[in-house]
Amino acid sequence: MIYLNPESKKPLYQQLYEQLKHNIITGEYEKGSRLTSTRDLAKNLSIARNTVEAAYDQLCIEGYVEGRHGSGYVVQDLQEDLLNFPCITGEGDDSEFLPVTGPATDVEEPAPVQANPVKYNFSYGDFDPHSFPHALWRRLNNEVLTSLKVDSIAYYGDKQGELQLRRELAKYLRQSRGVKCSSDQIVVGAGLQDLAMMICLLFPPEERILGMEEPGYDFTRVIFGNHGYRVLPIMVGESGIDPAELKQSGARLAYVTPSHQLPTGVVMPIQHRMRLLQWAEQSGGVIIEDDYDSEFRYRTRPIPALQSIDCQERVIYLGTFSKAFAPGLRMGYMVLPQWLLARYHTVFERYKCAVPRLQQYVATSLLSGGHWDRHLRKVCLVNKKKHEVLVQSIQREMGDRVRIYGSHAGLHVLLEHCTGETQEAMVARAAAYQVKVTPTRQFWQNPASAPENLIMIGFGGLSAEEIAEGIKLLRQAWFG
Repeated sequence: MIYLNPESKKPLYQQLYEQLKHNIITGEYEKGSRLTSTRDLAKNLSIARNTVEAAYDQLCIEGYVEGRHGSGYVVQDLQEDLLNFPCITGEGDDSEFLPVTGPATDVEEPAPVQANPVKYNFSYGDFDPHSFPHALWRRLNNEVLTSLKVDSIAYYGDKQGELQLRRELAKYLRQSRGVKCSSDQIVVGAGLQDLAMMICLLFPPEERILGMEEPGYDFTRVIFGNHGYRVLPIMVGESGIDPAELKQSGARLAYVTPSHQLPTGVVMPIQHRMRLLQWAEQSGGVIIEDDYDSEFRYRTRPIPALQSIDCQERVIYLGTFSKAFAPGLRMGYMVLPQWLLARYHTVFERYKCAVPRLQQYVATSLLSGGHWDRHLRKVCLVNKKKHEVLVQSIQREMGDRVRIYGSHAGLHVLLEHCTGETQEAMVARAAAYQVKVTPTRQFWQNPASAPENLIMIGFGGLSAEEIAEGIKLLRQAWFG
């Protein structure tokens, strides 16, 4: 029986979604059975039909049900052996899954000399300076500097990061992403580059075999390769990285972006996540979950972290403030499994935290004072509008001459030129019209296997007006 509490702070659609998910996991709804139609369920519960549709859509995106034309919503096969994960069979808690962010470019290189200046930059990873809360950041800095904490700023702090910041992060991650951790499992670092290099040093040479998404984040591939890891490309399909291929590869670690695969935008469904966790448990492997930009979802609520359903402690969780706040702050964090902590303390016994203590104190105030949640809501609304403008502009200007991939989340989309134009030609023609777009070949470990006619369009650094104007110029550059 479904019970919705209209007095709860939790939205009705979320209450409905959590109860339906629980019923599916526990087997109350059998494989292949159909959920009550949205119209009938809305009538039975005396709620709006769009509330039911929102709950059903979330179940679809996470892989619990499938929407079929003419058949409604059909419960998917979770497989009986996959239902033995006790941490996902209980009742839903009060978590509001607002995700945290991930990878950012760590080394700023001088811009190359170009024949044409760039007026509209659709590069991935760019940041819109107008979204940064300058006044709030300045005020919090002043408060910290005038507090008693100022005496400790000049001294080295805890190598894992300031304890109060780690406590706030543990609370935030539990509430927003379902991540299960204590403050002693969190390590604060200077962005993905710093944290990934720490992970590289945690494993002995005989275990340094990494299964990497293909295509996948090239920056991470470079870091692990530079630390002597054998990096194996594992193909990404419609559900993400292939656990069967991962098992056959002999990899000991796997790097994944399950909530919004980079660059394809694929969301890993629940069945696939559980198979990935099974691979780690059975092989003794470790999964590195990079949970970047997943707070930016525009049609459904954010996807819970893979770590939230990991009952065997096989996941290292990575997150940063880069996408939703500012990449230049160089602040990120990772959550280590309990069994890895002793190894961490041995390897990094003489190390110091690379993030300045002042910045950590300010981040603590940002989280504890409720400022971060308000900032996230504002930034999500802004980027949702920009995302809508981008998709609508592409459809209006280019129509069926291009295909859009990964258009429901994140800060980028992939664009396929349907006439088969090469990446290099598309980039060059765009540059002639003062527009910069990003080729995708570098995301493939084997560049020769990359599609010839696929480019990336990032919109994080542009305003809605600039996005619309830039797409107009792209249409002129590519189609006349």
